[in-house]
Amino acid sequence: MDRKASLVTTCTQLVLLWFVGLKAAEPPRDGGGWIVLTRIFNLHNAAQLQRLNRRSLNSEFRLQDEGLCNIDVLDGSSVSHQHFIERYAFRRPVILRHVTDNTRFRSLCSRSSLLEEYGERRVRLSTANTHSYRKVDVPLREYLDAWLRPQAADALGSETLYFFGDNNVTEWQRLFDQYEFPPYVLPNTSRAYSFGIAGPGSGVPFHWHGPGFSEVVYGRKRWFLYPPDQEPHFHPNRTTLSWVTETYPHLPEGEAPLECTISPGEVLYFPDRWWHATLNLDTSVFISTFLG
Repeated sequence: MDRKASLVTTCTQLVLLWFVGLKAAEPPRDGGGWIVLTRIFNLHNAAQLQRLNRRSLNSEFRLQDEGLCNIDVLDGSSVSHQHFIERYAFRRPVILRHVTDNTRFRSLCSRSSLLEEYGERRVRLSTANTHSYRKVDVPLREYLDAWLRPQAADALGSETLYFFGDNNVTEWQRLFDQYEFPPYVLPNTSRAYSFGIAGPGSGVPFHWHGPGFSEVVYGRKRWFLYPPDQEPHFHPNRTTLSWVTETYPHLPEGEAPLECTISPGEVLYFPDRWWHATLNLDTSVFISTFLG
């Protein structure tokens, strides 16, 4: 009997060791410690979103609808610099996959790594409206613990503060030095980085500026774009979330935007003066390279 019990114990241990080894071989699924999947919403169910108040949105969630993608999506290895300049640089957006390897940068942008390195440093939060008048400075740790949360559907842009851009280059330079930027350059331009962390449902409403690249490090970011001569209809103090739930579903076909959702490892390029708005579908960490 003891021999039989010992055999069963040995077999059980072997199975457990195999299972542990199998789990260890799997890629991490925690999204760098940023994403906790607790609730899923259908973005097009505007009535449901409008009934939600801030209290019910205190848990992290993931928006379900990534929408369509009507922007060219290309493998970076197939896009030469000449092809990029002639077809996209001054003409239209494009999404590039596998154009850089930012594995090291991604690991440095995990929640634990950023808290260890920058937790006590102050970051500048900006309002998510077109004019972005209001700024608030808080320690990064406080922002992640107290401010980083899903966006309420009925919140105004002037009431929404999150961390995007406004980086102290000196303080963040050590991190930026680890970032591999896309290998395409525009004539007579230089690079400037903009780093951010934002909760689900947040985003910047329509605006425009010079050309640039945007890469998602963690999470997903949905983009909406219009050419310079096609100004979209939007309220400057309403959030992208409210625009997507209230205006977007009723747009005539001729007023539909170019759009796509980008995920980690994908880089979106937007040309000069193109209107664009963003919507973070998850808790997102992202970096943009502006070409000025």
